[in-house]
Amino acid sequence: MDFNKLKEFVDKVDQMKKQDKMDLSSDQDLSIAVMNLISIEEHFFFTAQKTGKNEYLDLLNEVRAMRKELLQRLIKQYEGEVWCISKHLLAASMRLMEVGTKALGQGKKEDAEDLFKKSFDLYSLFWGLNMKMINLDDVKKTSGDSEPLTAEEVPIKKIDDLALNKNDTEKKGFVGKLGELVKKAVDCCIE
Repeated sequence: MDFNKLKEFVDKVDQMKKQDKMDLSSDQDLSIAVMNLISIEEHFFFTAQKTGKNEYLDLLNEVRAMRKELLQRLIKQYEGEVWCISKHLLAASMRLMEVGTKALGQGKKEDAEDLFKKSFDLYSLFWGLNMKMINLDDVKKTSGDSEPLTAEEVPIKKIDDLALNKNDTEKKGFVGKLGELVKKAVDCCIE
C-alpha cells in the first residue's frame, strides 16, 4: 500500500462522511453485533454439548442465519476465503477483548493492554481487508520470495516509513497503520 493510496482513501472517507453517503459508525455497531452473534453461536454449541439438548442447535442455526445476513451487509464483495477470514477476525477480536476485560478485572493491567491491542489489531485488519485498504502485492517478502509474511515480518518498511500526516512520527508497522486509519474513519460518536 503506497502513501498516495492511503491518503486518497482517507480523503475519500472524509468526503463521504461530509456528504452523508457513508455511515461507518453504523457499520462499526453492526460489526460489534456480528461479533456477539458469533459468540452466541458458540454458546449455543457448548450448551447443546454440555446438556445433551439438541434444541440448542436449532437456536444456533437461527442465530447463524441472522449472523450471515448481517455480515453480508458489511462484506458485500469478497474473493477466495475473505468472507471466512473476516468472520474469524471478528470472532478472535471479540474473544481477545473478553479475555482482556477479565485480565483487567483481575488487576493484570499490562496483560489486558496487550490483549486489547491485539484485539484492535485484528479488528483493524477486518476493516482494512473489507474496505479494500490492503494491497496484497505489498504483503510479500522483500527477498523476492512469494511466500506470505510471517507474524514477525508484518511491519512493512514501505508503510512503516510513511506517516499518515506530518505529526505521525511513531513507527507502527502495517497493522498499526491500519489501526490509525480505522480510528480516523470509524468514529462511533458522530451521529
